[in-house]
Amino acid sequence: MIEFKDVEVKDKAWADELLRLSDYNGCEYSFGNNYMWSKVFDMKIARYKNFYLVKNKYGFMFPAGAGDICEIVGVLREYCSCNNTPLCFSSMSREVMEKLCRIYCEDIEVGTNRDFYDYVYCFETLSKLSGKKLHAKRNHLNRFYENNWEFEPITPDNIEEVADMHNRWCMEHNCYDDSEKLREAQAVIRGLESFFELGFVGGIIRVDGDIHAYTFGERLNSDTFVVHAEKAFTTVQGAYTAINHEFVNYACKGYTYINREEDMGLENLRKAKLSYCPAFVVEKYRVRFKEV
Repeated sequence: MIEFKDVEVKDKAWADELLRLSDYNGCEYSFGNNYMWSKVFDMKIARYKNFYLVKNKYGFMFPAGAGDICEIVGVLREYCSCNNTPLCFSSMSREVMEKLCRIYCEDIEVGTNRDFYDYVYCFETLSKLSGKKLHAKRNHLNRFYENNWEFEPITPDNIEEVADMHNRWCMEHNCYDDSEKLREAQAVIRGLESFFELGFVGGIIRVDGDIHAYTFGERLNSDTFVVHAEKAFTTVQGAYTAINHEFVNYACKGYTYINREEDMGLENLRKAKLSYCPAFVVEKYRVRFKEV
């Protein structure tokens, strides 16, 4: 029987090794994402041969790694049968979903939710902001550059300031009175607490010496960087545009794509993510095996 365990920083090395074998482009397929959200979603992880397994209170992330798909599905179906629960996968790519449909046909039910599709951008688009469609972004950037500002990477010397800025942002946006915002705040703090052990890369922007924006992320796969968090105070026009632009040019050179994760169905967030002209969205599917 597979034994699942809590997600710990020390698991990063072996988890990364198996995640690289699949090279998936969904944001959930990064160890940093799993670690940050593990307490929020009661995530547990395990290794089965060359598969990286993640389960949470909703089911399983489709396994990353290499090996016989039918074997790992069979092992997890047996695990679920012993625990009197149906096998449910999430965060599945269209390619894998279609493969399971060919193999299991009538045994599965498939669903999807546009709210959890990731937005993926070309590095060239975010680094240059060129073209007519991004004219407004360049205007915001130029207005921001009129301030007394500076960009700097997140380091051990300033990370406590970043956590303080994040807390002030949460207070300003009533995060502690909103369950969705609270979960995100908890995930970000967990990420900041183990920032360097997780191999995260981040940046901040100061205006008149005070932090007005921060962001951070990590390598997702062979050609993509994933941004896990980004926050800015809007009292200074263009702060969000500036932290995005400066960080991409600082941290993402050498990558073809930047994954900026999902919009969670929030209208304003969807509008903002679409306004940067994504190259594509990462479709994600749920597959539920019917009980025998």
